[in-house]
Amino acid sequence: MQCLKLLRVAPGAGEFSEGGRSSHQTMKLPLEQTETTLALKLLHRSEVCSKCQPALRSQYLQNSALPFSKTTTKISFHSAMAQVEKKAGLLRRSSASKKPLKEKVVLMYDEIFAKEDPAKNNPRFWEELFLMKVNLEYLEGKLESLDGDEVMKIKDNINSLFHHCIQALSEEHQIKVVNALQTLCALFRGVHQKNKSTSGFDIINMLMGFDKAELRMKDLMESLDGLLCGEGSESLKSLCLKLLLCLVTVTDNISQNTILEYVMINSIFEAILQILSLTPSRVQHGYDAVVLLALLVNYRKYESVNPYIVKLSIVDDETTLDGMGLVISQALTEYNRQYKDKEEENQGGFFSAFTNMVGSMFIADAEEKLSVQTNEAILLALYEAVHLNRNFITVLAQSHPEINIATTPSTPVPTTPTTPLGTTPPSLDMMNSPELPLDPNLQTSNLLITFLKYSSIVMQDTKDEHRLNSARLCLIILTCIAEDQYANAFLHDDNMNFRVNLHRMPMRHRKKAADKNIPSRPLVCAVLDLMVEFIVTHMMKEFPMDLYMRCVQVIHKLICYQKKCRIRLHYTWRELWSALINLLKFLLSNETTLLAKHNIFQLALMVVNLFNMFITYGDTFLPTPSSYDELYYEIVRMHQVFDNLYCMVLRVSTNAGQWKEPASKVTHALVNVRAIINHFNPKIESYAAVNHISQLSEDQVLEVVRSNYDTLTLKLQDGLDQYERYSEQPKEAAFFKELVRSISLNVRKNVSLNTLSQDVLLKEFSSIS
Repeated sequence: MQCLKLLRVAPGAGEFSEGGRSSHQTMKLPLEQTETTLALKLLHRSEVCSKCQPALRSQYLQNSALPFSKTTTKISFHSAMAQVEKKAGLLRRSSASKKPLKEKVVLMYDEIFAKEDPAKNNPRFWEELFLMKVNLEYLEGKLESLDGDEVMKIKDNINSLFHHCIQALSEEHQIKVVNALQTLCALFRGVHQKNKSTSGFDIINMLMGFDKAELRMKDLMESLDGLLCGEGSESLKSLCLKLLLCLVTVTDNISQNTILEYVMINSIFEAILQILSLTPSRVQHGYDAVVLLALLVNYRKYESVNPYIVKLSIVDDETTLDGMGLVISQALTEYNRQYKDKEEENQGGFFSAFTNMVGSMFIADAEEKLSVQTNEAILLALYEAVHLNRNFITVLAQSHPEINIATTPSTPVPTTPTTPLGTTPPSLDMMNSPELPLDPNLQTSNLLITFLKYSSIVMQDTKDEHRLNSARLCLIILTCIAEDQYANAFLHDDNMNFRVNLHRMPMRHRKKAADKNIPSRPLVCAVLDLMVEFIVTHMMKEFPMDLYMRCVQVIHKLICYQKKCRIRLHYTWRELWSALINLLKFLLSNETTLLAKHNIFQLALMVVNLFNMFITYGDTFLPTPSSYDELYYEIVRMHQVFDNLYCMVLRVSTNAGQWKEPASKVTHALVNVRAIINHFNPKIESYAAVNHISQLSEDQVLEVVRSNYDTLTLKLQDGLDQYERYSEQPKEAAFFKELVRSISLNVRKNVSLNTLSQDVLLKEFSSIS
């Protein structure tokens, strides 16, 4: 009798075929039977010839612990296939007498990789192909296994596959659209992976042919735009975004991805904005849309006119900008929540008790345990929005109730997983409803507060490269904010007070501040707190000079605004002065080590000029006259640090060498500080001698200071309230190039169409006719 082979038929489920034996008939079985005892049923019904019975028994039962007998009623189909070599597309292992059993779709792929036109003998080849479940691993692996010459031999077939994928995107049957999108992703990745050293033009030729490339990409981008903007399946929209992320990140350096020229010409910018402006689509796809936009903005941004940069810079639709802000805020909030959860877990454990017992000897190790993966992609999106679009500045200050996402019920989970790349997905859209009940007792928050909390976490530990990059980008964003007039207006607004609970690095000499003790103040106070915290906690052997420079620049720009607008900020300036003096002390103590790597005189000059700002203009922006007195008190009290600094820069500036000029600038900058010290020190010593006091109290010193202002002579220094405005190019170009490369690698690693779960997609679209 003729042997029956099993043909599994179900929408997109794939078909199994055994090549080479046309004498075997086929039998169609419903999908649900593939999960039961197919092999046994065939054998028990004697529908397998005696010649094939041993092979069938051996194939399905060789890894099973169940004895093969008529009393056996079930064998799990999945466990029987547990050892299948999926990447090879095999459904059973080969043996001496049998050819390996392959999926039907794999056999069809093999026909594509043959030199002949696969539709020559089967006119319905392409139509059948897109009805079958895609084997991504096999298709990508096959493309990667071919060298350039072999690919060029089958170029026509690859071009034809690419063309039919695009045609399938217009099909009514959504299962074909799903399979076409996944096939396109495999094509983009497979061809690029194998041909990393090949020019972009050759890759375009391999995929679609030079003569048809413009038309093919136009059709592809229009189809994707239609799917993203249409009212169709959310799963398809997610798949479209994954494909676009896959396309953008196939090369390490996105600016070398020539195919993106067609994405520039056929813009999907409006589709991205639509996703961000509509709440349902923003909740499910906002993260991928924002990351995609951030990457597209960085395509050849220094070499040519990038339309995405131009369009992003002029967006003024409030709903769209708010939507982008909500996506960014939620991703950062999720990071903050994960960190807080780990921190609480760590504090409640044995390790915390042990470190408390031994005087926190291992605090640094404890902090390493709290590390949470940073999210440079979402931070890059925030930077581009702040840097390019002045209208986005208003989004930073949009207030909303601070929601505890750990206890708030989350929104319904979308049918298709939409895990953000390189981070845990936000569990809730805090602004899902346009109207939220406002409780007067509820603490309010905004994107800037969330960002400051995020910054306070990533800036704690800069030893790791990713966290160093994140800290640098945080300070660049703060630099842009500190330069913006509108941002400064709401930062310093007395009517916009917030309690900002920044994370502080555990240190042996200070106690952790209780959250409830944090006062409600203008947001600029939180920015200054963050800068002071960084200055105090990073004086270490691997000195982050670049971060310190940026930190001091942010402080300087904020003070320049206060001086210009005569804003008397009620802030504990003494903490800032103390931090800056300790920084100078650290530079002096580590002069030799630091000078081998850094120009410490540039940082010292910036710090001294901050003091000069307070000395020269402090009476216009310090909150009270007593604050000005306290400034002089701190300078006099810590005069030894300034004296040592002067001796050091004088020594270096009088000797020939590379640091002669920068050291001499510090010498000149110290003139007023030294005048204050030289003027008040003798007065204080005289007061102590006359009153027979060996050690003066703070109040007594302050009294001497107040009594001797009249005889103090200071020099007026020009340019103290001037600064160079931030410019990305050329200074920051190298940093952003490497940052985008790192983000691209991370996105490529994490964007996987398999994570969308083909089973879920197929189940959703199984009702095709």
